[in-house]
Amino acid sequence: MSDIIKTENLTFSYLPDEGQEAVPALRGVELSVEQGSFVVILGHNGSGKSTLAKHMNAVLLPEGGTVWVDGMDTADEGLLLEVRRRVGMVFQNPDNQIVANVVEEDVAFGPENLGVPTEEIQARVANALKAVGMEEFTLHAPHHLSGGQKQRIAIAGVIAMEPACIVLDESTAMLDPLGRREVLDTVGRLNREKGITVVLITHHMDEAALADRVVVMDSGRVVMDGAPQEVLVRMEELRAIGLDAPHTVELLHGLRADGFDVPLDALGIQECAEAIVNALN
Repeated sequence: MSDIIKTENLTFSYLPDEGQEAVPALRGVELSVEQGSFVVILGHNGSGKSTLAKHMNAVLLPEGGTVWVDGMDTADEGLLLEVRRRVGMVFQNPDNQIVANVVEEDVAFGPENLGVPTEEIQARVANALKAVGMEEFTLHAPHHLSGGQKQRIAIAGVIAMEPACIVLDESTAMLDPLGRREVLDTVGRLNREKGITVVLITHHMDEAALADRVVVMDSGRVVMDGAPQEVLVRMEELRAIGLDAPHTVELLHGLRADGFDVPLDALGIQECAEAIVNALN
């Protein structure tokens, strides 16, 4: 499979406060995201993960290096619209993305701005709402919905633009556990059934266990990159950069220290429970 996103020696610094020196937010990031994959990018606050996310559809442009989206240089102003057709962003607070007073009008907003014909917009809105399980709420007012439902509407608005990739920048951070589950189930289904690439920016370790690949950032650099079963078991290294391992991994490490023969990479709750039962039998 080809790469939908690729960064080469990506650097970026925010403008400093008066009298302060600029601190790089990204320091030579080299990363590629394969079309159709589900990638989680982990990191503590200030690690650079959200800054990296904003480079993936040209919300931010490189200070140094290059970002490629489906072979297009994001720094080329003439390609900006095409870049954002390919990669859609879902942000932390859904209220900041909802722009209309009726759900179907909100989902139609993106395609309308892309100049999609009216008849096609109607079909896209219907398909997008169905894809996120919100077709029953077509005529509802978004502000009456729960946090998880609002975020699913925000995702539907991105889907209606038919991107190849969806980047979710801490999109579950403000949600309760039910809302988080709704959003994760939705993006997981879009990835599996429609082949949409998903890049999930988060600090929730349990969300990382759902991905094909986990990228860990610290101080603007990629410091770990691999399958969840390879990355999330590295407890001491994760703790050293301010992250905790998933609860299942910590439990299994504790049992292993007490002499139980359990695997350390049983990340899911069900998988972990089965591993413990097997060790006790």
